[in-house]
Amino acid sequence: MAIDPSADRPVYKQLADLIRARIEEGDLRPGQRLPAESDYVAEFGISRDSVRRAMAVLRGEGLIITELRGSRVRDAGEAVTVQISPGTQVGARMPTEPERKQLGVAEGVPILVITDPGGETRLLPADRTIARAGDEA
Repeated sequence: MAIDPSADRPVYKQLADLIRARIEEGDLRPGQRLPAESDYVAEFGISRDSVRRAMAVLRGEGLIITELRGSRVRDAGEAVTVQISPGTQVGARMPTEPERKQLGVAEGVPILVITDPGGETRLLPADRTIARAGDEA
């Protein structure tokens, strides 16, 4: 797949689409490092700013994590099922930085705020939580 600078869609969004497709197709697996910014610049003949903007889009979607040594595909982790009883309220929001670190969620991944009828609140990563209503386990 190529990037077309003359297309209506911005170059950084085209690159984000391309990387997203590679992740979804399994060409880039969880935990795998993405090529360096300079590699994308050389491969597609685009600016470093366009590469950085594409990475920001993918981070915002929770698909990648960027660390000091570069970006890698985020490992979604194993899902947890929680029982939701009648009267329980479930909401979603973006976590604060301390919450994000405590829960181990990537930038751009929301959290679920589950408040039971007694007022006890739990914060859970939305990408790894299955909320089940009723009495089923």
